This record gives sequence, structure tokens and C-alpha cells, in this order.
Amino acid sequence: MNRRGRIVDALRVRPGSPAGLAERDTRWSDGGELGGLTEPQLDAAARVLLKEGVSQLSDAQELLWASDRYALLVIFQAMDAAGKDSAIEHVMSGVNPQGVDVVGFRTPSAEELDHTFLWRISKAVPERGRIGIFNRSHYEEVIALRVHPEWLEAQKLPAGDRGPGFWADRYTDINAFEHHLDRNGTKVVKFFLHVSKDEQHRRFMARLDNPNKEWKFNAADVAERALWQDYQAAYEAALSATSTDWAPWYVVPADQKSVTQALVAAVILETIADMGLRWPAVSAAVHEANARARKVLEAEQPSPSPRRGDQAALRG
Repeated sequence: MNRRGRIVDALRVRPGSPAGLAERDTRWSDGGELGGLTEPQLDAAARVLLKEGVSQLSDAQELLWASDRYALLVIFQAMDAAGKDSAIEHVMSGVNPQGVDVVGFRTPSAEELDHTFLWRISKAVPERGRIGIFNRSHYEEVIALRVHPEWLEAQKLPAGDRGPGFWADRYTDINAFEHHLDRNGTKVVKFFLHVSKDEQHRRFMARLDNPNKEWKFNAADVAERALWQDYQAAYEAALSATSTDWAPWYVVPADQKSVTQALVAAVILETIADMGLRWPAVSAAVHEANARARKVLEAEQPSPSPRRGDQAALRG
């Protein structure tokens, strides 16, 4: 197994096993491919890995587009201020934006509430050859709503128990939906950015202390922060129940953003590599036509390039 494969393996939640969030490091400091380093060393190593990943992802995206066989759906979930936006921005900085769709799911509209909870999600799934990114997703339905079950009233569901069985049924629905996507060529990769409560506090304060960043702060986030343990329990249950062979969860340390971004890039690259993509084959007829076109192009006499002095004169 190569270095990237070892990183991916360490982050994955094993299907059928607990996510074990309480035991997972939020700083990637307990060993592993980037572990055992001082904070400056860790940051430097992560930036190198990210730079490599961004470059390789550009080529991988082109292959994904050209093969037109698969789509990639990348899902981000996290507590507030964990770095979802910056991870998307930095990891995707080298790809062609025409081949990427980013969707942020917010409070459902009246129309969306008159459909099943997966309806609006299904509409946003990327087409073949493209990368789709969900900044929050259908997992809010088994995380935020589990912490706030009173929000279920807006969905006008049939009467029934809202106990453990209700959430287990939703996990089953999600697993079946993602399995359907996988069988039809949409590969699903899911990230939980695992930030510590102390680091969230620091980032909230940094936003409040900076007049140019205060707009990113939402006072309502502090009320949700008071429910930290409830959210951790909801995430633990959801990740444990929905990390599958066809749509695995990856728990990514999020206390140091450069590390988060490097690890996310590594997982995405490994996911695309596992698709076994090939460049489109050119038929004999097309190849023959291309050969004739090449002869025409080779027969042309290209105009001479301007000399350096001429270029300076043109600029002047």
C-alpha cells in the first residue's frame, strides 16, 4: 500500500464498526503518515502533500471528464467553523470549475418539505464526468434533526414513533440511496471534519476579533455549541450506521486547516484512482481522419514568431 493509501486507510470508518470519534485525534499528532511531528513540521509537510494533491487532482478530473463513465460526489459534514469552506476552496483550487458543482443545503423550502427528505438531494447529484460537492447534505436529516427532533414537525410526516427505530429507518434509506448511486456510476465519498471544541472556540473568537471576518460569525452557532455532546452522539451514530463499502466515511482531523486540506485531497485522489478510469479509445476511422488532418497542418507554413525587439516595439 502506498503512502496515500495508508493515509486513506487510517481515516476510514470501517463498515459495521463504531466511528469512535471520542478516540480519534483532531490534530493528527498521534502517529500515522503525518503524525509525530511538531506543529510547524506538520504544517510544512501538509502543505507539500496538498500541493502535490492539487496538481494530481487536476489531471484526475480531466480523466474523469474524458472517460464520461463515472461521477464523483463529495460530501462534507462538520460542526460549525470546522473548515468545510476552506477545504473545498483549497483542495479544488486546481480543477476546472466548469466540471465541478458545489451545493450548500440550507433550511428546506416549502416545496422541498412536500417531498421526501432525499428528493432535493437526488436532484443535485452530479452528472457523469463531473465532481459534485455537498456542503452539508442529507445527513442533516439524521444529525441536526436528531438533536432537534421538534424540527421534524415541518416535514408533515405520517404519525408514528420517533424513537431509535425511526432513525434506523432513515439510515437504511440513506444507505440504499447511496448504494443506488454507486451501482449507477456515482462514487460517493464522505468527510466528517473532526474539530475539537477548544479549536471551535478559538475560531469563533478570531471571527469576532477581526472586523473583516465578523460577518462569518453567527450568534446562533453559540446556542448549537451548547449542544456539543448531543451533536457528537448524533454524528457517532450516523457515521457508524452509514459508512459502507460503497460510500465510506472518512474522519479527518480539523484542528489544523493545512492538514485537513491535504488529507481530503489524498482521499479524493485515491477514490478516483480506484475507479480504474482509462482515456477514451480512438477508433481506426477517427485515427485515420486525424492522420489526414495532421498532414494538412504539417503542410502549412507557420508565421515566424516576432523577434524580441519587435515584441518590445509592439508593447511600446
